Amino acid sequence: MAIKHYKPTTPSRRNMSVLDYSALSKEKPEKSLLRPLNKKAGRNSYGRITVRHRGGGNRRKYRLIDFKRRKFNVFARVLTLEYDPNRSANIALVKYEDGFKSYIIAPSDLKVSDKIVSGFDSDIKPGNALPLEKIPTGTFIHNVELHPGKGAQFARSAGNMAQLMALENNFALIRLPSSELRNVPKECMATIGQVGNSDHFNVKIGKAGRKRNMGWRPTVRGSAMNPCDHPHGGGNGKTPIGLPSPVTPWGKPTLGYKTRSKHKASNKFIVSRRNK
Repeated sequence: MAIKHYKPTTPSRRNMSVLDYSALSKEKPEKSLLRPLNKKAGRNSYGRITVRHRGGGNRRKYRLIDFKRRKFNVFARVLTLEYDPNRSANIALVKYEDGFKSYIIAPSDLKVSDKIVSGFDSDIKPGNALPLEKIPTGTFIHNVELHPGKGAQFARSAGNMAQLMALENNFALIRLPSSELRNVPKECMATIGQVGNSDHFNVKIGKAGRKRNMGWRPTVRGSAMNPCDHPHGGGNGKTPIGLPSPVTPWGKPTLGYKTRSKHKASNKFIVSRRNK
């Protein structure tokens, strides 16, 4: 998708850009695949804020996405390409030969009226889903499962893709978008190609109000706070933080501090960590 720029009629318009949605459907989303979505404002099931600076924003409906792709050997035709407010990638509404409809993550180069299929003997073309053991090594993939039958968990955001590096024993070696090398059971499903809407990351928000519409509240620097509110706070004028490295409001180091547990059960599947 292309990026549209506007004439600087206002200061906020000067650096603002938006995606060109002309290639997407102008119709309303499939009603049977919509679900209500309550706002959480960054709170977990205990009501505690786990993600700061969230709240407000426009009301959304959740689109049910088929991340499992377990409807084998049944061809589906792409009806529409649509915008999804809940993710950076676009979605595609597909209709199977038996009349069943579902949403999938839209890969690059997928067009309306194209046919896709999932199964062990599917062609290696964008949009088709296969088990990892049936995909040639070196192929770029997305929507990669971590556990067979659980649904895709890797490489789902706009412009992302993983690469199948090798097949050994009962595992497939995957290079993730973060450059991490990880073993995944070869029975897991993956979709061929790269996730579409790769220009999503080049869009400039342009003004604070647009960020508020997305559900993000203002972020204040720690150095602008009082000492009781943040370790960086206090002092007269613009003072340094007075610490060897920046820390969170709760005193934990930031900027490269590793937070992954050394005793996590899935560590044995990671062959090479990211940023090694």
